[in-house]
Amino acid sequence: MELNANARIVLESRYLRRNQEGKIIETPEQMLERVALAIAEAELHWGQASDVREMAASFFHLMNEKLFLPNSPTLMNAGMLSGQLSACFVLPVEDDMAAIFHTLSLAALIQQSGGGTGFNFSRLRPEGSYVRSTGGTASGPLAFMQIYNAATEGIKQGGKRRGANMGILNVNHPDILSFIHAKQEAHQLENFNISVGIWNDFFKALHAGNTYTLRFSDAHTKPIKRKISAVQLWKKLIHAAWATGDPGLIFLDTIQRFNPTPDIGLIEATNPCGEVPLLAYESCNLGSINLSRMLKQNHMHEWEVDWEKLQHAVQLAIRFLDNVIEMNHYLHLELKRMAMGNRKIGLGVMGWAEMLIRLGIPYDSQQALQLASQLMQFIQQQAEVASATLARQRGSFPFIKQSKFYRQKRRNATLTSIAPTGTISLIAGTSSSIEPLFAIAYKREHVLNNQTLFEINPAAMEILSGQKHFSEQMLDEIILKGSVQHIKQLPESVKRLLKTSLEIDYTYHIAHQISFQRYTDNAVSKTINMPESSTEADVEKAYRMAWKQGAKGITIFRYGSKPDQVLHAGLKKEDEIVRVLESEIHDCKSSCHL
Repeated sequence: MELNANARIVLESRYLRRNQEGKIIETPEQMLERVALAIAEAELHWGQASDVREMAASFFHLMNEKLFLPNSPTLMNAGMLSGQLSACFVLPVEDDMAAIFHTLSLAALIQQSGGGTGFNFSRLRPEGSYVRSTGGTASGPLAFMQIYNAATEGIKQGGKRRGANMGILNVNHPDILSFIHAKQEAHQLENFNISVGIWNDFFKALHAGNTYTLRFSDAHTKPIKRKISAVQLWKKLIHAAWATGDPGLIFLDTIQRFNPTPDIGLIEATNPCGEVPLLAYESCNLGSINLSRMLKQNHMHEWEVDWEKLQHAVQLAIRFLDNVIEMNHYLHLELKRMAMGNRKIGLGVMGWAEMLIRLGIPYDSQQALQLASQLMQFIQQQAEVASATLARQRGSFPFIKQSKFYRQKRRNATLTSIAPTGTISLIAGTSSSIEPLFAIAYKREHVLNNQTLFEINPAAMEILSGQKHFSEQMLDEIILKGSVQHIKQLPESVKRLLKTSLEIDYTYHIAHQISFQRYTDNAVSKTINMPESSTEADVEKAYRMAWKQGAKGITIFRYGSKPDQVLHAGLKKEDEIVRVLESEIHDCKSSCHL
């Protein structure tokens, strides 16, 4: 497996097996062999030993050539005693003390095994409401989120990093204002991404300038109703997002409209990064196709999409992810029942920015958006073909009669999902997910055991090194700034092609998210990066645009709004310039994209 220096650091820090003394006892190639064989063993359920050997070889080639990589728990745990292979889970939070701590206990086990967990806390009584059983008052959702946060702090996922959570509170919950402001003070709920679950009726009230009713009722509590100005609530939400990046939004009506199994239940939460909306106790196995490897040169020596190669990779990856469900170790019977019943998987992409650079297509162009939709439509179609083939061989998912696909042959309730791919994209040596380059060069802090990685994007280097006036001095200038926009010797076409995340208007960030979402049956995790100078009006426009155009959720990040942000443009540190030919990565605590 061809790896750069940073990829080796990541593998040695988190992925490669160690003995009891902590010494690494496998190579990257042996890791892939371990994973390929463990996942191929599922073939025994429907075939022969020869099928296992053949499929293990195919899976190994797929990963060794960096055409596809599964989520981190699969890389870490496949073929190991723990064997928990799923990246993301959603667990219910009911308004009962025993249930709350039962869920916390299960979440701890999931995070210890490498998974991330999502919760909707809207079923919990508001702070100060009457508790009949004790005669006291309820602590409210935020108090229990703090307990979950503290528990997560003590857990390192798979023994390699701390856990991660998504915390959602619906916009009509009486504690919504406290929730919106929950992360405005430093070091609050650091193990949570938080999002407001928002309904279309709120936007109707907002547009009309009406009041909005906050309400709570259950069998144990006297109904609570309180009216609030929709405009004032919205302004507070926008300010908090502008100031801290939290909360994001989850568009619940849109998610319900695309729920493949509405007869089983409502979807109320997502995984920590938001790319997989799930029912209670559901999980999802993720993996990503490396788009930077899905190119070929034509007779003019120009790069073009290799559709045949992409078709083969998608269909094999779908088989891989379906096999993961069979070979998984489930920590709870209900987790197994839901995983086996709906067989949800999420195949996504990484390397989109590098694909565009090699094709000579600027990220902020209509051509890029058109290709995004065309590409994802092709991936979705090929995934559906692969799932139908598996259904004919193995049977449709057991809960299909309670789904929208009850008249079809389909192995999996969902097939595609765009995850952030932060660390697996580093292993693959490509750009993260569908993100543009954060910078041509930058340092990434607090990544692995407090190490700092210094990186220069290789696709950008290919373009730059071919320029007439390219020199070491030019490279040093680019490294110091993390950008090429100030380099006078470069043509405007190159400057536009190599625009970085903060140099691209946020409307194009959202447009890319929508273009991929159009043909993704789960959701798209995309950070809408904004420059430090962005206003609250910009944040409001972004949130409205995402809702109107059909996103399932949105998260914005204004550069510099968090003191401990992970990425910094430019590589100058203590007057030293460090060069590592490497791709950019975006960080999230969740294992959904590691």
